[in-house]
Amino acid sequence: MTYVTVVTRALYGLYAWLVFALCALLALIATILVPFAGLRHRLAADASRLIFILGGVPAEIVGRENIPDGNAVVVANHASFVDGFLLKGYLPARFSFVIKGEMRKIPIAHFLLRRSGSNFVERHEAGGSARDARKIVKAAQDGRSLAFFAEGTFYQEPGVHRFRPGAFVAAIRGCMPVVPIAISGTRQMMPADRLWPWPIRPRIEILPPIYPGDALFENHRELAEAARQAILTVLDEPDLCKVPE
Repeated sequence: MTYVTVVTRALYGLYAWLVFALCALLALIATILVPFAGLRHRLAADASRLIFILGGVPAEIVGRENIPDGNAVVVANHASFVDGFLLKGYLPARFSFVIKGEMRKIPIAHFLLRRSGSNFVERHEAGGSARDARKIVKAAQDGRSLAFFAEGTFYQEPGVHRFRPGAFVAAIRGCMPVVPIAISGTRQMMPADRLWPWPIRPRIEILPPIYPGDALFENHRELAEAARQAILTVLDEPDLCKVPE
């Protein structure tokens, strides 16, 4: 790597973090001052989208017409720290994100996420996990649109891991279509082992939904695997659930 490349990366990374800090501050102010939940959610989405626009990497969106007009459950692969901001910025504001419970331990992030409509799921404590799962199912049954990173977290190695069942149980209980979304580019923009971003334009490919009434809705495991395979068909990353021959 040349000296010019190193300096360029450093300057862009500094600029990108300044943009992120500014947008996060705007979102925090909005979530504190705005009393109306719907407006808070829209302003948080606007601030998230602004991160990419000001960073010079507005997302490429493919298949926007595949998002149903009514309520739905979105499931996406997870590759980077920036995925949550990406979907928050480019999905309709009605979607509430389901986030790992560890974020409760970061007070400012927890406050911002909760006030912008996110739900939390505990992954490591059995009692908390069951309680949070019941809340998510109840939200689905009440007709709230939900968005999940179905792998639960992201890893350094490229590929798609097994999907956790929560999103699909919620979709079945709430009788809502499942919309698979393939995210690409964010792993190169900001991988798990690096906190210094690089200007790679992300891509969001929204795939055709799987509707209630489909035979897959009879079993949450089959539904999860169908959504995972749909994502793998358009994502240039390996299937990490395959057993090596």
